[in-house]
Amino acid sequence: MTSATLVTAFRDRWIAADRAGRLALADDTQQLDYPALHAAVGGLAGRLRAAGVRRGDRVALALPRSARMAVALLATMAAGACPCPLEPRLGPEETQRRYRLARLGWTLLEAGQADDPSLAHVPPERRLDLDALPEAAPHWDDGLGPDDASFLLFTSGSSGKPKGVLQNHRGMWANASGVIAHTALGPADRLLVVMPLYHTNGVNNQLLAPLLAGASVHLAARFRADEMPALMARVRPTIFTGVPTMYSRMLGERFDADALAGLRLLRCGSAPITEELHRRIEAHFGRALVNSYGLSEATCTSTINPPLRRKIGSVGTPLAGQSVFLQAADGSRVDGPGREGEVCVAGPVLMSGYLVEDGDGEPQSPGEVLHSGDLGRFDEDGYLFITGRLKDVIIRGGENLSPKLIEEALVEVPGVADCCVVGRADADLGEVPVAFVVRRPGAEAVQPAALSAAVAARLSRIHQPADYRFVDALPENAVGKVDRKRLAQQLAAGG
Repeated sequence: MTSATLVTAFRDRWIAADRAGRLALADDTQQLDYPALHAAVGGLAGRLRAAGVRRGDRVALALPRSARMAVALLATMAAGACPCPLEPRLGPEETQRRYRLARLGWTLLEAGQADDPSLAHVPPERRLDLDALPEAAPHWDDGLGPDDASFLLFTSGSSGKPKGVLQNHRGMWANASGVIAHTALGPADRLLVVMPLYHTNGVNNQLLAPLLAGASVHLAARFRADEMPALMARVRPTIFTGVPTMYSRMLGERFDADALAGLRLLRCGSAPITEELHRRIEAHFGRALVNSYGLSEATCTSTINPPLRRKIGSVGTPLAGQSVFLQAADGSRVDGPGREGEVCVAGPVLMSGYLVEDGDGEPQSPGEVLHSGDLGRFDEDGYLFITGRLKDVIIRGGENLSPKLIEEALVEVPGVADCCVVGRADADLGEVPVAFVVRRPGAEAVQPAALSAAVAARLSRIHQPADYRFVDALPENAVGKVDRKRLAQQLAAGG
């Protein structure tokens, strides 16, 4: 693996002759071509250095989502430091916990955020106002090594308090290179980005990889389904990435065919998608949907469906430069198609480690192999299929049940928009499955009998949910994943 970093690659490539005048980064208020982006990032990096930021420092970015925020993130990396974007509306208690856990030394903000109560604990001398930094010469840190910290983010917290994940330059380089090769990402591509910039997908796959490949990135201010037709018409992207809930909400919107004419790739990731929803999305947009799989702990993406050879239900094939394999409960490797095991990842994409509560701010290494906690199987062509979560398995009378299999049966019922199956304690059987079901508008006739019949047609008797709860919507966490833990807590509390 080369010792090059994205910082040195950006420094050299963005001012290459073939990028002169080509759009690099935009939002609804500004556009930067590649030479302008080079000047903006290098210039801000120099001013950050003049303000006291040094290699290895961890810098909180308390900035509104915009091209300016993206420049600040890139400039923090170019200064040799490690950016940590903060989620909006995080709250004082969680914000302070993250500062303690991550040993965040600086906070980059705008003048209008001076009175943000979440940042009241940050000393004035550790606040850096983007508009009041000292003038300085541009800077690009060419001494960064592969193991140096490059990006700090926090998991969605679906299984407890959000964990601090420290990524490194080796992983970022490997991920970007793998995504570019697997998806043929290049200068002709325009990405419309609605994913958050405190999320690994939004940063690694939709900002860093495109800017390495010479593509252009348009950052939308937010995601609202009813605004997407106009946004697609204005940006005319070749690539759009969303999570299943985003796509589901866009199914009710009408998109002009001309706005989608250049769209070559719809990507879906960050959460499981049912085959039924997958097919509805493809029919609605008239484009193939490419599903992918990855974890923040492995930088971002480990498998993607090849764009011209996607398989519905699969998350694709492994990216070059990393190893994705299955492991049995006894630690042995699972070989051969159709056999289930825990999905494991090895190679240069692995994180430096988790930050430990009450620790010294240094990462706890994952070792040479990352255990995902996801169950999966490979088919005869090497495509990975995710079959469930180890921790989500419902143990009914000693039998392991996959919630995902039950959910796949339920969403095939006409009138079912979405569902989530979780376990409920049972005095006799230990656990039983309970299904939370969202009906489509006007589908009140969908009743438990029809749902039970659908499960019985596909699965054994032990998979039958003990109860059905009809809800208006399923709870989601900050990145749009169904919050399975919250539903389980609701059941445990008698709700």
